[in-house]
This record gives sequence, structure tokens and C-alpha cells, in this order.
Amino acid sequence: MRRTKTRLGRGLGALIATATAAVGLATTPAAATPAAATPAAAGRTVQPGQTCAAADLGTRHPVIKTTEVTPTITHFKGWYVTQGSTGSHTVTTSTQTTISVSVGLNGTVQGSFAVEALGSVGASLGLNVQVNYSSTSSESNSVSWNFFEPGYYGLYKGTKKVTGTYGSLNCNRIQQGDGSWALKWTEGPDTGNYTTYTALEEGAVRCEDKVPANSIMAKAQGLLDCGSPAATAKHPAGPVPSAKADQAKHDADSAATAAKAAQNIKAPQAAKPTPRAALDCQPGAYKIDVPGKPLNWSAPLLANDGTRLRQSNWTSAHLDNWRLCNVTERNGVIEASLWNWGNGGCATIPANIANQEQAYLTTATCGEDDLQRFYIYRDVPGSTKIGLQNKYTGSMMGHDRYADGELIRQYSSGRQDGTGTYTLTGV
Repeated sequence: MRRTKTRLGRGLGALIATATAAVGLATTPAAATPAAATPAAAGRTVQPGQTCAAADLGTRHPVIKTTEVTPTITHFKGWYVTQGSTGSHTVTTSTQTTISVSVGLNGTVQGSFAVEALGSVGASLGLNVQVNYSSTSSESNSVSWNFFEPGYYGLYKGTKKVTGTYGSLNCNRIQQGDGSWALKWTEGPDTGNYTTYTALEEGAVRCEDKVPANSIMAKAQGLLDCGSPAATAKHPAGPVPSAKADQAKHDADSAATAAKAAQNIKAPQAAKPTPRAALDCQPGAYKIDVPGKPLNWSAPLLANDGTRLRQSNWTSAHLDNWRLCNVTERNGVIEASLWNWGNGGCATIPANIANQEQAYLTTATCGEDDLQRFYIYRDVPGSTKIGLQNKYTGSMMGHDRYADGELIRQYSSGRQDGTGTYTLTGV
């Protein structure tokens, strides 16, 4: 029997193995973080505890927390080869399992954070994993094989499905043992799940073949009805039904249907936040400034507009003034709702585009909704520089270019040029 071959699945995309109270803005004098290149700026892998700079406050990097590798059969067909039917055949298989690449809440791979996360997974496992969003259902289902011996075969295509959880490393201030403060890469509160897979393999296996345990070939062999009349009795050349394969497909389809139903339920719930009876807002108001420049976050007057960079003047009508509400703090990271003094709404990413890279920030009626909650990462005391991260999407806030009227948007890894670092200025 010919050895199983590995190939790039058509339409599966490129492979990658490696990848690269008050807010507490104390005025205690402290030395500013050095402007030397950090590991992130130098293109090196970021590790917890490494030094970061104020420009990194608006960025994040993935940290892989768990991994699980499971052989998975995507296409399968039972096939009987008689003494007179050996040789080369092309067999049309049936789709057994449909899997696709996803990182986080949106079921796709969007933005640099997802690509970096999957690259980290591949590097940690020593596997080439898919980074393009694609599905095995679009893969060609034919398998060409050269049969040297008669017998009951399972023709298959399969992959190693890789799943697990990730967290994010964010730049935040840390108090050191001597009481001084420093900016370090630390694991933030954001977490999520990922699914990816290796390149498809295709092959053929018989019941009597000795195959490696926990391999793709062993998984395919398990779908054969070895010992059944179909496998042991004389049978004409051609397809043979497999009850085990049929049951496995039914189970996979049921799981996929349940997951899709859960996602469909989740979306409308996110779109209709429960109104808050009241917000517990701190007394102070702030402007969210671009450091050292006159433009700052200004909330929209119109419901279909977004939060933009504007310069404060007498017509601003408090649209550039924000209060921090329902504030909590865990491990030095503040979580808060951003209430706008001018229009009475809370900063949010619109639910219908929350899964999109560069979705814009706007305001909406304040409600019990993680889309309206933000993590705030702070510079060392004495500096008012911050980075902001949406709790639900995990993305960092930033702007594409410094210009009057430019929208504030979400970026999965933040703006690596430092334009996602802002200043929280009391007014």
C-alpha cells in the first residue's frame, strides 16, 4: 500500500509555523519609561515581565494558554478492492466533518492579533497551522490512490485539529519590590478560544494495517466497520457503507448545528443591552487627548455617526468630556464605562460590526453590555498616558491617522506606531 501523502489543501490558504474611585493618576514623581526599543518594536516575541514603553499602552500581543491536538477526518469513503480491481482509482469521498479557522468571538481570522496568535500556536507545537479563514467543505472530495492489494479500505482526507485558549499581554504599570513603578508586559483580563488545523493529508487504510496510535490514519481506520459482514464477506469492487462513519458524521453535524444556533442567539442579545437604572460615575470629567496635540475624542451628535478626533472649542457642548462609571480594578487594570457628558451615552462598538477589524467607536444608551466596558492600561505615576481595550471584542482603541474628524476605531493588536496611546486629562 502506498504511503499516506501530505499536501496543501486547495483553497485552504497559506501556512504558517511561526509568527512572528479615581483613575489613580497619581502625581507621585517617577522616572519616565526609557524610549529604547522594546521587544515588540524590535519585532521580537513579547514575553511576560519584559519592559514596554508608553507607546505600547495601546497595543497587545497574544499568549497561548492551552493547546489540544485532535486527529480529525474531514472526508471518508469505505471502498472494497477485489483481486481484479487493484491498481489506480479515483474515489469520490463524502464530507465527514467541516472545520474552519477562527480566533476569538467572530468565527473568523481578522487582524494581526489573530495571525500572531495562530503563529504562536504553530511555533509552540512545531506544526504548520492554517491562518486563512476557510472551510474543509470547500475542499475537493476526490482521492486518487494506487491499490496494490485487495481488501476493505477506508479512503480519507484528514487533518490535525488544533484548539485551545489564549490570553493577551498588555503594557501596564507595575509596582516593583522597591516601591518604584515600571511599565511591563503583563497578562491582561482578555481571553478567548481559537481553532485551526494542519494541512490536509489523504490516504487509504485497511482494517489489518498497523498504524500509529492517535494518528490521522488511525482515526480513519476507526471509521471502518472492521469485522462486519460488509468487511469480511465477498463483496463487489466499489463503495461499501460504513455505519461508524455515518454515525460520526451525524454527531459532527449535530454539534455544528448546536454551535451555530448558540451563535445566532448570542448576536441579538448583544444588540439589545439592558438599560442601566443608574450609573455610578466618578465626579471628575476627562478629555481623552492625543498626547501633546490639540485633538481629542469627541462623541457624536447624530446616532449614526462615530466618535471622532476633534479640537475642543465653545461649540463642543461637553461632547469631548468623559466620565468613568462603574469603575472596578483588578491586578492594576481598571475596567469602566465611558459616559459622555455631552450626549448622555456610553462609548461602545456597534454590535452589528463588533466582529470587524477597524469597526468604529460610537455612543449608545448606557446598558449592561460588555461592548460598553473598557479596560484602561496606565503609564507610571506622574504620567497620564493610557491605552484602552474593549472588553467584549478584546481590540484596542486607536486612530488611523491624526486628522480632524478621524474616527476612533478598534484594532485587534492596537496601533503599533503608538497612535493608540492617549492621555486622560482632567477638566
